[in-house]
Amino acid sequence: MQSVKVPTSRDYQEYLVNSLKDPDRAAGYIAAILEESDPEPELLASAIDDVASALGGDGDRQWVKDFGASDKSQAVYELATWLDKLGLKLTVSVRQLDQA
Repeated sequence: MQSVKVPTSRDYQEYLVNSLKDPDRAAGYIAAILEESDPEPELLASAIDDVASALGGDGDRQWVKDFGASDKSQAVYELATWLDKLGLKLTVSVRQLDQA
């Protein structure tokens, strides 16, 4: 009898990117990363890259690479912390398109 290897699960990255094609999910994904109590700047850059893969193009992916290679992720977390101290919250939401 010949052994056949059957995959038991889908590739997680493929599943993640496909799920982030829904703008509401993409916004929620980034918002959840921003709400981390112990933020990891690399995690934010990775999440933005996942969203760029789902919703953007090659130019967007290059922007994310530049973003991740700088201290911009840390600056975003610092902004979120500062806003929190003021009683405000940094959020991500889906832009509503004009219904003309």
